[in-house]
Amino acid sequence: MDARIIIGLFALTLVKATPLTLGALSGIFCERSGVVNIAIEGMMLTAAFTGFSMTFFTGSSILGIIVALLTGVLLALLHAVLSIRFEVNQIISGTVINLMAIGVTGYFNRVIFIGKVVPGVTLLPLIKIPLLSEIPFIGPILFIHQPIVFTMLLLVVVTHVVLFYTPWGLRMRAVGEHPRAADTLGINVHRVRYINVLVGGAIAGLAGAFLTLEAVGTFEKLMSNGRGFISLAAMIFGKWTPFGALGAALLFGFAEALGVRLQIEDIGVPYQFVSMLPYLLTIIILAGVVGRATPPAALGTPYRKQ
Repeated sequence: MDARIIIGLFALTLVKATPLTLGALSGIFCERSGVVNIAIEGMMLTAAFTGFSMTFFTGSSILGIIVALLTGVLLALLHAVLSIRFEVNQIISGTVINLMAIGVTGYFNRVIFIGKVVPGVTLLPLIKIPLLSEIPFIGPILFIHQPIVFTMLLLVVVTHVVLFYTPWGLRMRAVGEHPRAADTLGINVHRVRYINVLVGGAIAGLAGAFLTLEAVGTFEKLMSNGRGFISLAAMIFGKWTPFGALGAALLFGFAEALGVRLQIEDIGVPYQFVSMLPYLLTIIILAGVVGRATPPAALGTPYRKQ
């Protein structure tokens, strides 16, 4: 295989892995503090719509990203209030947000854009990191990308440091494992959970911004396309660690990138079968991992202060 094809395949793998990694990091912040969050899919979808809409009407990608982040935070706040304050079943709370996201984005997309000529917004620019982008083979794969891809890589490192090398990370893990013991040590369990869910929402919002402002430049109905759920699979496969989640997301991203490459090569296989690769891989990995990966001990359990 031509070296340029291999480089292109690996570079595309990193791009395809970006929203999955961001979604997995969102899940890590939530679940390490004891809150199940299957609403990442809905947060991505809604943020993709609001980020695109703001960029379309203002012409500012920066405003679009800010609105996408705020959208993720607001939906995360709803999830936090339902699951922490009112102790609603966290799976049900997340499902409600996912269904609401489908309905809300579908309705406003139809009202605002359907029937109108809607040009796509300008995608975020490609950035070449000086010197590093010139390194043979590795340079084009790692150091020539758009801003959110680089941000994702930075967030993986930051999340790892915060989680394992800071007092906040210690509190987060304590609340997710033994909230009662954390409470007796003076840690505000609800406060830690609220903050982490909101941070997770912002990261999920950034994943949504990637879909519309960095990947395609327009909004399409249901364009999150299950990425939120695949992100959760990557988080579980990565054992609730940032670098583990990145590795799993790269595996899923490679399956998606390979599917794109096979369609370009026109191998004679219906594209529907090729498009199934990431989802088949998700099923296979979860079938082998679930039951072996150990989640935080207090995951999904509401905490009542006594």
